[in-house]
Amino acid sequence: MNLAEARTGFYNETMTTRRAAFVYDSVLEQYPYPEGHPFNTTRAKKARDLAESMGWLSGPGIQEVPPEPVDRLTLKKFHTAQYIRSLKNAADGKWDSHALAMGIGSADCPVFSGLYEHATLATGASVKGAHMILNGEVDVAFNPSGGFHHAFPELAAGFCYLNDTVLACMVFAEAGKRVLYLDVDVHAGDGVTYAFKDRNDVMTISLHENPKILFPGTGFEHEIGEGPGKGYCVNVPLPVGTYDLVYVNVFESLVIPLIKSFNPDVFVLEFGADALAGDPLAHLQLTNNTYADVINHLLHFEKPILMTGGGGYHVGNTVRAWALGWSILCGMDDGIDLSMGMGGVMMESTEWHGGLRDRELIIPETQRISVSSAINKTVETVKSLVFPIHGL
Repeated sequence: MNLAEARTGFYNETMTTRRAAFVYDSVLEQYPYPEGHPFNTTRAKKARDLAESMGWLSGPGIQEVPPEPVDRLTLKKFHTAQYIRSLKNAADGKWDSHALAMGIGSADCPVFSGLYEHATLATGASVKGAHMILNGEVDVAFNPSGGFHHAFPELAAGFCYLNDTVLACMVFAEAGKRVLYLDVDVHAGDGVTYAFKDRNDVMTISLHENPKILFPGTGFEHEIGEGPGKGYCVNVPLPVGTYDLVYVNVFESLVIPLIKSFNPDVFVLEFGADALAGDPLAHLQLTNNTYADVINHLLHFEKPILMTGGGGYHVGNTVRAWALGWSILCGMDDGIDLSMGMGGVMMESTEWHGGLRDRELIIPETQRISVSSAINKTVETVKSLVFPIHGL
């Protein structure tokens, strides 16, 4: 047993033989958001199919696992009974003004056929992955249909109805595990921050675009938690135009030291892909190589990882990012992009023929200067507010 195994008690495999679960059910595709809505549920299926075509859903230690709908008792650990009832009633055609006051039926969170079934099954997939890790069945798990980090106890927001990420973190925390929740979605993980803002057994770290110009309008540097949770809520707003090099520098200078200090038992990674260049709802310029770097950094700690999907509104870019992330997570990535040259045939896209990994972007000098200046101020502010609490 290595040091990581001794500390967590449920990480049993080496990095090259880690056990992995891809949590997915095609039933989820039977309940699409309304036509024209930015949230496209086919992303998960396309990522799954791409992974299957590469042989990444089978083999030693790898399994594809169907989820079960989350039960009401589990939902009530975060969501109110009134909210759950209103969500179910709205899905059954009994929508009213009280539901709208909770965000149900808004432009962002419309009522549609199968809404409740989709939300409970997608949430159940993250809960399923958490239990599999906790029970020692797998070391890593990925639910591409999850990542609904904007849902609050009694509020649907930002395309999110039920907060699977909060409930997954609770599964681990209730078992006495220290949880590091990392959110790389371009939008701040406000619902998760709210859930754990006064706790120190779950550290939440969110790297996102400047909330002055992007939903949800929260997630500033000074939002660091309260009471016992002060310093365990970390928000890192990023300027427009943030690119790979500065993002990785921020991750290595802020996130890595905090992980080492907090010493979590398990990671929960919200893998929203809307920080990628070209996303229609955001303004950052990352390539999926940065996401690969982040996942590899986490794997070096040799702790279990539950990864979920999230945002990502350029479907092709999101699918490639999630497939690449899964290949790294499950140990099938050896640094050689075997998908090179597949181009539009297997990627269902003609925009980039270089395989799963994005091409390197050329960043103008003016952008480098402006982004670096803003990033440096953010890093220093976060360090001054949070690092002393952790003895850093």
